[in-house]
Amino acid sequence: MINKRLLIKNLLAHNGENSFYDNKLQIDISSKEGKAKFLKHVCSLSNTNPNNNSYIVIGIEDENNTIVGVDFFDDSKIQNLVNAYLEHPPIVSYENIPFPHLPEDKVVGLVSIRPKKNNSICALRKNIWKYWGGTVFMREGSISKPKAFDIEIKDINSELVAAIEKNSQNNIEMTLDGFHDFILKSRDYDPKYKVFKEYFVLCWAAKPKNVGEKIFYSRVNIQLINEQVKLFYSDQDEVEIQYDEDKFEILEYVHLGLPNTFKYYPLEKVSICFKDSMHYEIQSELVFEAPRFDPKTLRHYLNHNDSLLKKLKNKAVLTSAEKKELSSLSTIYLIAYLNGFEDSLEKLEEAKPLLKAIQKKAYQRLKDNLRILRKIKYN
Repeated sequence: MINKRLLIKNLLAHNGENSFYDNKLQIDISSKEGKAKFLKHVCSLSNTNPNNNSYIVIGIEDENNTIVGVDFFDDSKIQNLVNAYLEHPPIVSYENIPFPHLPEDKVVGLVSIRPKKNNSICALRKNIWKYWGGTVFMREGSISKPKAFDIEIKDINSELVAAIEKNSQNNIEMTLDGFHDFILKSRDYDPKYKVFKEYFVLCWAAKPKNVGEKIFYSRVNIQLINEQVKLFYSDQDEVEIQYDEDKFEILEYVHLGLPNTFKYYPLEKVSICFKDSMHYEIQSELVFEAPRFDPKTLRHYLNHNDSLLKKLKNKAVLTSAEKKELSSLSTIYLIAYLNGFEDSLEKLEEAKPLLKAIQKKAYQRLKDNLRILRKIKYN
């Protein structure tokens, strides 16, 4: 089993980006430009390195390979994006890898691109941003470029990739160090652990919260210690946790509503299933049903939201009451969009840079709401 933290260190220690490895400060698949650039890199690495795993490491300062980290990214539907836009797509996974020196809410993103079963050429299925459908990308050193179909693909990486992965295998010392590090960092949130199939060490920590007859957990941190992968992290949202000898399940809730009408709505169920063959699978199921509100009531809140957004654009001085209302601005736009007010999505995107510049709490709420939309879209 590969220790993903060690794998990232070994990739960074290699001689820069190449035909099987790339690093990025961040990626953004919420915009067409961001999606297109991500798909370009996946396509080019898959084509240039068809017989081996390829990797994209995210959260790296390019100038000196410094690990700075990115936000936890829990979109398990990234494969759906790849399938939708790429012809002969590879299998792609995104994992969140914690590093001891990073803040609790920061990780390093690891995109793994698996070799295809045959040597079919990966290409864009349809137009996106400035790239045309049918375009084939290849790597030239550290750069992804469009290429013609009649290219000759040479396998020059098999031995090197195999050596890097072999040197990244987990051992007992790494498992114990990872376990100790998790327990120490999580001591204020009642850390627990369970060993599945006598091999997989799963640790979790959370803050319990009673809501009626239910027990929710917030500040949830769940890690698979053997691979140094953070499986789940939530600073605000509440979850329910259940497990048996073979499975660990997380049911995530979101707290949504108009002012004074907030309720908990189930969002997604994630099941981590452990097999006897030293293998595990992560299955996710979207269980979200959007809350419904009277259109007239929504229009009233939207008019006030639009007025507040206009003030932000014009850099007008906000009253103390308006500053408090910023935290609910993105939630109102989200609910309105889910209830058929299509232009609310555009206003939600407009608010993103404005809230980021003015209020941390409101910006965090907006990111949470965009994550809900992303999960709904790819389902």
